[in-house]
Amino acid sequence: MTELVQEKKAVSQSIDFYKIFRVFLSRWYWVAFTVTVAICGAWLYLWYTPPIFQTGASLKLEDSNPAINTGGQAAMQNYNYTDKIQAESFTIRSNEVIANAVKTLDYKISYYLKGRVRTTELYPNVPFVIEIIKQDSVNFGRSLYAVKGIDDKSFQISSADNEDAKTIVKYGQNINMGNMTFRIKDNIPVNSTYQFKFNSKEDFIGRAMGGLNIGEAARFTNVMSLSQTDANAVFAADILNAIMKEYVKYDVIQRRRSARQTVDFIDNQLGFINTEAGKSGSTLANYKTQNKMVDMSSSTAMTVGKLADFEKQKTELNLKLLGIKQLEDQINNNRNKVEIGVDLEGDLSTGLGALVTQLNTLLANREIKLNQFNPESQPVKQVEQQIANVKSGIRSSIQGMRRNNEATIRYIDNQIAGVTQSMSTIPVKEQNFVKLQTNFEVNNKVRSYLSEKKLEAEMNAAAIVPGASIVNPAYPSYFAISPNGNKAYSTSLMLGLASGFGLILLVRFLNPYIYDKETVEGLTHTPIIGVIRKFPDFIDQDSRQALSLAKPKSVFAESVRSVRTNLSFLASHKASKVICITSEISGEGKSFVTINLASTLALIEKRVILIAADLRKSKLHKAFGSDNKKGLSSLLSGQATFEQVMIHDDVHHIDFIPSGPVPPNPSELLHTAAMKELLKQLEADYDYVLVDTAPVGLVSDAIPLIRSSDINLFVIRSGVSQQRAANIPERLSREYGLSNLAIILNAFGDDALYSNYYTTDYSRGGGNSTYYYSDYSGYSGSGYYDDENRKWWMFWKKK
Repeated sequence: MTELVQEKKAVSQSIDFYKIFRVFLSRWYWVAFTVTVAICGAWLYLWYTPPIFQTGASLKLEDSNPAINTGGQAAMQNYNYTDKIQAESFTIRSNEVIANAVKTLDYKISYYLKGRVRTTELYPNVPFVIEIIKQDSVNFGRSLYAVKGIDDKSFQISSADNEDAKTIVKYGQNINMGNMTFRIKDNIPVNSTYQFKFNSKEDFIGRAMGGLNIGEAARFTNVMSLSQTDANAVFAADILNAIMKEYVKYDVIQRRRSARQTVDFIDNQLGFINTEAGKSGSTLANYKTQNKMVDMSSSTAMTVGKLADFEKQKTELNLKLLGIKQLEDQINNNRNKVEIGVDLEGDLSTGLGALVTQLNTLLANREIKLNQFNPESQPVKQVEQQIANVKSGIRSSIQGMRRNNEATIRYIDNQIAGVTQSMSTIPVKEQNFVKLQTNFEVNNKVRSYLSEKKLEAEMNAAAIVPGASIVNPAYPSYFAISPNGNKAYSTSLMLGLASGFGLILLVRFLNPYIYDKETVEGLTHTPIIGVIRKFPDFIDQDSRQALSLAKPKSVFAESVRSVRTNLSFLASHKASKVICITSEISGEGKSFVTINLASTLALIEKRVILIAADLRKSKLHKAFGSDNKKGLSSLLSGQATFEQVMIHDDVHHIDFIPSGPVPPNPSELLHTAAMKELLKQLEADYDYVLVDTAPVGLVSDAIPLIRSSDINLFVIRSGVSQQRAANIPERLSREYGLSNLAIILNAFGDDALYSNYYTTDYSRGGGNSTYYYSDYSGYSGSGYYDDENRKWWMFWKKK
């Protein structure tokens, strides 16, 4: 057994960017297909998706509360603009504000025009008038009704709940459907199909709230930017204007709430005081007439005046107790914004006012956190803790105010008791007169005081202006923000390109097969002595085209000659060579390669004999037209002589020994001494003994022949052999101590999709630089081959 002159060494490979480009260029039609599909999808999306419109408006929030207090000064409540806008955004989004805004629109009936592709809402247009005769306020049908004009007197109507049940109705006739009674008075255009449905106010709350967006118009400004998105441009503008107007009204009502509570309390007190003052006046006048009393002494008058003043002060303190109770009720409420009553604004210290402002900011901040986090989350709990701390401070201040107020009332009660005690020294008749006069004076002063406070509270309520004003109202915008055609097409283009390139990469990534010599060279150190191109024509089962070497000027024929040339480098010291051809599995073309090598060797007048040593499943005899009744198995088993099994092809000048009938022990026959003697005998008579063996990946029949041969050729078929096949020659060399193994890459088709993006660098000693071979890629148009793929410009140049 001889050794190869070529020393096995690791190949040196570098990235070839041109090959990477060819990978994607080879399947450009995949990319074109995915791009086309994506753009068609974008077109369908734009065609079937209804447009969405957006309109904008702006509100200006006031910097302070201009309410007039008892001291004649404005109570300023400054907020951080961002926090204030975020806090007020929750008020604008409240169900009360949205519901009141919807109430101002014509919401009870929605009309639609049914088209071939999509249905369009006709708001605010009313194509025909529907008169509602009877309707349950809650339980009525909200399904879609379809109407189609038939003639000037009648129309067709059906419900979406039962589209098959179509009814012919005359104009003006009552229709009982959906738990309600209505009629259509106007004529519907003939053959035109409209749709309508009945709505409640609540049906539009979600629609209005879902399209509403609120934010800052700019940083560090008190201008709020509002926008509304909807499929109907006019509805978006109308609902946004209505929401802003209702918010301004709601804000005024909330700001006047404290003053109104004070007015209501004073009204109740005035009713009682007026009655008491009338009774006391009548009683005093009757007493003076009966006792003929004209006037009191100066000391008695002073006593009456003091008593009246004390009673007036007590009434003022009772009013302030009401304000304290209102403030305490608001603090105990865990949600609402806190507002200070008119009766307390002049008495609040700076510390309590600041705490109230801080509490309002924290309440707004909590609403923001609840929209972002779970109620049990840490950020919400931190805000809750801060709110609890501020409320604790406010409650402490309120308790202090109540204690001071109650202490003052007790003091005044003591003063009243003292004045009443001093009146005991006055004569009884005058004493009774003083009591009646005092009661009358107290009622008059209290009535005067309450009337002043009522007027003051009403002035405060009238002086309160809205906390926001509309800067820019909303107008319909007919420029659709969605779907965006340019964005849809650009996105689809990018997705199409990404899908096409991704498909190419996926196919390459999932590919387990060998396609080119660079892949083989990257997997094994075993040298490659040639790359046989794909056969230019269809190969029949007998492979007779290969035997006759059809198209001798083809690229395929030249690639076979390249392998023939390199055979001279293997076992060059031997005059006659035994060459064993095998592969991993069947179907990789080892028999096809064997026939081609035999033909090319015979063409240069070499004495060649071909042995079909695959005793299990050989088909070589078909290429020579043999019946395979006798062959190698017959010879080795002693059932036939050499002359009986030998076939001589005079046309191609090739001798051939078929495999013969399938024996029961093929592996054992190939291990016999008779096989070795046969190879020695043939080696003396022929220049090349080609032995076609069984696949080594399936059976072990070829092992004794491989160990006895001068040259072993391992066939790898492009696109059929998997990557594990490249490791088999190296494993055989290692296990059996062989150094005469070489690889032939068969049926190479130069498919750029599966080509390796590495290029072997022969200039640096990488690869099999001792052997001359080429894969004959890139030589199309050179004029040397019959089966060249000429480019269109080459035909033009030829002309």
